[in-house]
Amino acid sequence: MLNTQTCLRDHFLISMPHLEDDTFAQTIIYICDHSEYGAMGLMLNRPLNFHLDKMLNHLDLPTSHIARSIPVYSGGPVQNDRGFVLHKSYLGNPWLSTHAITDELFLTTSFDILEALALSESTEALITLGYTGWGPGQLEQEITDNVWLSCPANSDIMFHKPAEERLQAAAATLGVNLNLLTTHTGHA
Repeated sequence: MLNTQTCLRDHFLISMPHLEDDTFAQTIIYICDHSEYGAMGLMLNRPLNFHLDKMLNHLDLPTSHIARSIPVYSGGPVQNDRGFVLHKSYLGNPWLSTHAITDELFLTTSFDILEALALSESTEALITLGYTGWGPGQLEQEITDNVWLSCPANSDIMFHKPAEERLQAAAATLGVNLNLLTTHTGHA
């Protein structure tokens, strides 16, 4: 049973070097929700080969020059045709479909925020297609099996570090250099 000490909401999951699953190898995941019913998160370092302007065009929504510079990420393999926007609160509320993760971070799944982002100068938002999900107890078992490291989330890493630096930057908050860890596992 999950208790408040083990809740990983607003934490990063850092994949261990020995993780061979192509979907999750070398990923950093932000945990948006974690309860006795399972967990939900977004991968933060897998940019897709297009930006917000292409998504807006596909949805027949107005676009802007700003939208051409906002990358879209793969959030995970679940519902990868559905968009999720992880953002700071100052982008405005209420959006049509928003879930508060913390007092400052929100997850929005409605189109209205995409239009606002296309006109905003804000860089404190991350757009993904899809998410990662775990059933009850599954994430806890994967952590026990040494698949993931976890640490408190850091919005500077999420929103200001280049995607290719986020994994190591999160590990560094734990004092870990992933390049020095072995890719082999075992028990003594």
